[in-house]
Amino acid sequence: MRLPWMSRAERRLWASARDGAELGALMARWLEGDLASRPGYAARFGPDEETADLVPALAGLCRTGWVTTMSQPGVAGPGADGLWWEQRAAVEGWLSRTDLLEPLMRAADRAGLLTSVTDHDYGTWDGPITVTRRDGHAYTTMGGWMSRRDLARQWPELHRGLVRQITGGVHLAVAAPEYGEDGQRMWDVLAGAVRTEVAR
Repeated sequence: MRLPWMSRAERRLWASARDGAELGALMARWLEGDLASRPGYAARFGPDEETADLVPALAGLCRTGWVTTMSQPGVAGPGADGLWWEQRAAVEGWLSRTDLLEPLMRAADRAGLLTSVTDHDYGTWDGPITVTRRDGHAYTTMGGWMSRRDLARQWPELHRGLVRQITGGVHLAVAAPEYGEDGQRMWDVLAGAVRTEVAR
């Protein structure tokens, strides 16, 4: 039986994070199954089953400075409702290292990926990206504007100082242009961009 709340030990651990590097390391541990819970997500549940193959890429991004909060693989096929569902490979989250924005955008542009950037300090943002279609109609999006209050609600267990960093920072969403498995190429593009930047 899963208890409907985060353990005290893990609550203290998340509350101890003071910067993006510490938060990213904790998110990577949750993705990899080393932590049972994460803020803003159902307690004692790990990533969705469809995310399993993405864990190495997502954990690497989190540890490097892109704290991912939502992601999905590129898939297409019939859903439980009998209709045709299509997903773009996509990911979004907070850039705790803003120096990653330029290389990620450059790599995304070269690969023809779709991007949406929100900079809360400067009050600028791009529109959302449709990442899932149901029976040919737009169903879910990533990116686009989210208020500081809504961003703060994603991180209820964090220290207030770190929440202020997140809500005032740069948020990035990237998606493959194509729906289905061909879009899975996106993960190699992003990993390569981050790896090159870290090696410098």
